[in-house]
Amino acid sequence: MSTEARGAAPQGGLMVSGFHDEAEVEDDQDMRLLGRLLPFLKPHAMLLTFAFLLLPLTAVASLVQPYLVKLAIDAALVERSTSALLTVVIYFAISLVGEFVTRFGQGYLMQLAGQRTMADLRRTVFRHMQGLRVGYYDRTPVGRVVTRVTNDVDSLSEFFASGAVTAVGDVLMLVGIVAFMFYLDWELALLALAAIPPLGAVIAMFRRYARRAFRDIRARVAQLNAYLAEQVSGVAVVQAFGREARCHDEYRWINAGYRDANYRAIRFDALLFSVVDSVATASVAIVLWYASTRAELADPTVSAAYIGTVVAFYQYIQRFFVPIRDLSTKYTLIQHSLAAAERVFGLLDTVEPDAPVRPADQRDTPPEVSPEVCAAFRNVTFGYREGHPVLHDVSFDVRRGETLALVGATGSGKTTTTSLLLRLYDYQEGHVLLDGEDVRDIERHDLRGRFAVVQQDVFLFSGTVLENIALAEEVDRDRARDALERVGALGMLDQREGGLDAKVEERGQNFSAGERQLIAFARALYRDPQILILDETTANIDSETEAKLQHAVAELVEGRTSLVIAHRLSTIRNADRILVFHQGKIAEQGTHEELLAAQGIYARLHRLQFENPDEEAPASPPA
Repeated sequence: MSTEARGAAPQGGLMVSGFHDEAEVEDDQDMRLLGRLLPFLKPHAMLLTFAFLLLPLTAVASLVQPYLVKLAIDAALVERSTSALLTVVIYFAISLVGEFVTRFGQGYLMQLAGQRTMADLRRTVFRHMQGLRVGYYDRTPVGRVVTRVTNDVDSLSEFFASGAVTAVGDVLMLVGIVAFMFYLDWELALLALAAIPPLGAVIAMFRRYARRAFRDIRARVAQLNAYLAEQVSGVAVVQAFGREARCHDEYRWINAGYRDANYRAIRFDALLFSVVDSVATASVAIVLWYASTRAELADPTVSAAYIGTVVAFYQYIQRFFVPIRDLSTKYTLIQHSLAAAERVFGLLDTVEPDAPVRPADQRDTPPEVSPEVCAAFRNVTFGYREGHPVLHDVSFDVRRGETLALVGATGSGKTTTTSLLLRLYDYQEGHVLLDGEDVRDIERHDLRGRFAVVQQDVFLFSGTVLENIALAEEVDRDRARDALERVGALGMLDQREGGLDAKVEERGQNFSAGERQLIAFARALYRDPQILILDETTANIDSETEAKLQHAVAELVEGRTSLVIAHRLSTIRNADRILVFHQGKIAEQGTHEELLAAQGIYARLHRLQFENPDEEAPASPPA
């Protein structure tokens, strides 16, 4: 959709342009998309088989009804037999009941199979999403990903719910109607079918345009959801900076594009339905006119017998164009579903696996390290974008049981270093070793199972405190209480209604920053990791709360290998060793006292954090 079609973009340009736009997809891949649904349909083949077996029964029960009407008219007007008329009425009633039962069974079984298929597809998409590397989500809007699992899969489910997948039943009905029409009167049949070739040409012409319209709808709704997700997440910033009017303009512009895409789809749908309806009416008129001229030329006895044929033929013509109208409607829904399928399978085709283990033939011999070294970096170079390295030839060791602090200016590479150790990203050069083994050769669950991470922005899931502490581990209430007690959070939790079962709202917003941090500490202690990573855990905490958290930090790091990222130098004074990062390199390393004496970058950072350069920072428990 062009900018002109939706009106001018907001002044200054659309803030979300580019990042929220959808990639183009290939044309003419309907059969391939339908073929990709087969593996999801296969487990429910029995339901689908029974549903399709009912299609011919439904068609037969429906097709015999106009012919029975002809027989009833013949019995009343020609044979004048009450018993024959009663027999026909009984058969007609049986056909009605049969059509109802078979149509209900077919629709129920088809939708049951469809919903189960969509449930399997959702699970597959969700599992695939969990297996994508973090870098994919860095450049993909959250709303777009959510749209794939919700809106697009729901649109694809219309393929079954609307009966579009049973279009073969409509085709079967058309074939049966044509057969009956030729059996009754081949001349009238040819007249009725004369309009089919031009109608088919019109449908074929609309096909391409309709597909583009529905594809645009899927792209616009994904863009709309992506923008909404971003705005809801950043509503505090929007309000604080008074950007409500600008954001409303941007949303209105995106919403207009979605509206216009729907307008185009509605026009194609309405036009196609109108064409089919008009052709049906014209065919009925032509057939009735021709039948009336033939009846005038026949003698009265033949004319009376011809009445039943004409009435039956009229009903067959009506029924003939009903499947065509249904097929046109179902075609619209099929295009809508296939446009959604393109997006869903496009996500499934994204090949960015999270931390795959290197094949044996691609592995090299890692550098040797001392047995007392727990983790090591050897000449590691890494950049989030090619040609823009964040770390340059970084090398250091982490000894077992050591508390190693990482300090430096924002963007110097501290958090990136721990991300490489967890293998959230893959480095371009060098080696990152854990227990002497390259992290690229360790299965990701085994690798990350050795770590516990406490981040600056603690994320709590909706549920209970106990569930947030245990996470994927086996739930043990006593173990969770012990972890809370050791970090000094048990008293805080006992004051809340429910204790361990206290409800946690979305992102833990019903807990203060300090409380969320304590729960995160308890979560790390509950896991009892080999290596602990603390990423600026007190950066956004006031001094009073920080003093309370230092006890929890000391409890966490005691007796285990720890990497501590900190901006507040007072929190890492007693670390065993401090690495000072500067512009992606390790500029200095040593103890607090050694680095102060060196009068380098660390000493300058230390002076900047205290008003009096000669005044030493207050002592604090070890980080």
